[in-house]
Amino acid sequence: MTRTEACIALNLVPNLGPVRLRKLLDQFESPERVLSARAGQLEQVPGIGPEVATAIAQWESSVDLQGELAKIRAFDASILTPWDALYPHSLREIHNPPVVLYVWGEIQERDHRAVSVVGSRKSSYYGVECAKKLSYQLAYAGLTVVSGLARGIDTAAHQGALAAKGRTLAVLGSGLNQLYPPENFSLAEKIAAQGAVLSEYPMDTPPAVPNFPYRNRIVAGWGSGILVVEAGLKSGALITANQAIDQGRLVYAVPGPIDRPTSAGTNRLIQQGAKLVTSASDVLEDLNALFPSAAPGSRRPAASVPGDSPPPPPPQVTPDEAQILSALVRGPRHLDELSEACDKPGHLLSAILLGLEMRTLVEALPGTQYRLRPATAPTPQTP
Repeated sequence: MTRTEACIALNLVPNLGPVRLRKLLDQFESPERVLSARAGQLEQVPGIGPEVATAIAQWESSVDLQGELAKIRAFDASILTPWDALYPHSLREIHNPPVVLYVWGEIQERDHRAVSVVGSRKSSYYGVECAKKLSYQLAYAGLTVVSGLARGIDTAAHQGALAAKGRTLAVLGSGLNQLYPPENFSLAEKIAAQGAVLSEYPMDTPPAVPNFPYRNRIVAGWGSGILVVEAGLKSGALITANQAIDQGRLVYAVPGPIDRPTSAGTNRLIQQGAKLVTSASDVLEDLNALFPSAAPGSRRPAASVPGDSPPPPPPQVTPDEAQILSALVRGPRHLDELSEACDKPGHLLSAILLGLEMRTLVEALPGTQYRLRPATAPTPQTP
């Protein structure tokens, strides 16, 4: 048995969470030795009672390791453990780091330079647009955007990072075979192609209410800081922010209208000392992030991020983007009208529009309508 297989087996033992497992590893030094220990030896470890000790000692009677390995291979997933070089140092520092991370996609060294972006599932138009813009800017600047794939702000954060052709990681509260919410499966596929979808839960673990606040410690702990875009006073995003504070992370918040319940939590965070954010520069100056080249062979000035200044004229656009811009020349159009005019499915059109919006060529309006930005000049040219 390999060390990775031993970690997977221990992760499948009932009632053995990361905290107890960390105590066992401190005592026995390796997951293989934990699995080979006798029940009496295991009981000597503080916090390991007779029931858990027996479950570990007799793990082969309750754990289908080969079945789990087959599911991992069938999904084309991989496993990350604390003994792997790509396991982020930031996660090693938290109180209860996951011993196993199922990975759909690829973790890279640069993913250690990350910032988490979270917020309410019941988000407003204002919150969604802020999350998209800020995540686009952060990803464009070279940071990996970490979020939870939930509806609302999480979804917008991933979309913004993808539109910037940057890195993004999604941390699930279920197994990879039970991805939640199901309507975000296509988004998860894009994330896996441009980052990774992660879970500490076995492959077939269904989404359960307690899983989500628990997984948030990974969202909070992965990056150097956490940005809360929109959250009510009882939002799960505030739980994540509090976990980030406990883990010694920097906390940022986007201010919102004082009469909106969805802004009450973020405004409270600012009152309590979170840094007020109006652009990605507010985060980047703290993290001392380096700005990558805006295009191959060129460099963007260090004081500039997308959205803070117009792109250099004339902006280069793809044929698909040029088609959409031409369709908007006569005025604002609904997404459905654009889909019909450009003969493109809604999900593809939305992705292209987001890229145009982040480059300040198109402006999103309430009611899923879009228009050319007045400052879009000179006329964009295709390469």
